[in-house]
Amino acid sequence: MISRDESQIYRELMRFRPEGLSPNAWAVSAGVSRTVWADMRRHGNPSRRTLQKLLEAIGSSLAEFEALRLGPEPRRFPGKAGAGVGDAQWAWAHAPLPPLPLIASALAGEWGEAEDPVELTEIRPDELLESLPRPVSLAGDPDAYAVTIVGDSMWPRFHPGRRVAVSPRSPVAIGDDVLVRLRRPSGDENSRREFVLIKHLVRRTARGVELRQFNPDLTVEVHSDAVQALEKIAGELI
Repeated sequence: MISRDESQIYRELMRFRPEGLSPNAWAVSAGVSRTVWADMRRHGNPSRRTLQKLLEAIGSSLAEFEALRLGPEPRRFPGKAGAGVGDAQWAWAHAPLPPLPLIASALAGEWGEAEDPVELTEIRPDELLESLPRPVSLAGDPDAYAVTIVGDSMWPRFHPGRRVAVSPRSPVAIGDDVLVRLRRPSGDENSRREFVLIKHLVRRTARGVELRQFNPDLTVEVHSDAVQALEKIAGELI
């Protein structure tokens, strides 16, 4: 079982790795350092150029990796008449997917009254900045959207400026990265902006949820009365 401390890109690359190709051989054939895997596990996602080299070494591309990495299992198509189960053909369905809306986000100061700085983010769901290609994994969630990471509290897991996909309909589990929508203050119900916490879900408690941010590294508890919704961050968009 792979540790949750390993970056999501590392986990998906290991699943994407061709059978019979060792990680070291992959790195050598791509022309990158063999420490790339350890670096990725410790420090988060690789550079776009490194990822591109790794994928090109196995005859793939960034676009294909993004389309398949978090997608569903391939659909099975029957082979020619009379063929056995072992001769069945496998292929990916390429149905057109609706775009993924990128909504506006901005830093909103700090949350709570704790001495440690807990970074707060503002999102504006009605302010569409761009329409992005939708990952296959979000084909079944019409409410999915994307936001830009604007602060550095989740570094090195998420770098400022990176875009992440959020899936309100996906189940949330301990160990997931989450976007926590906070309840609007009294008198602010009609505002077009919302305040959220983008953190790592540590555990659920009788009073609410415990969240972790990485920079500075600290854990905070958010009372259930303050939580409007808990939404899963499905992954980083390349």
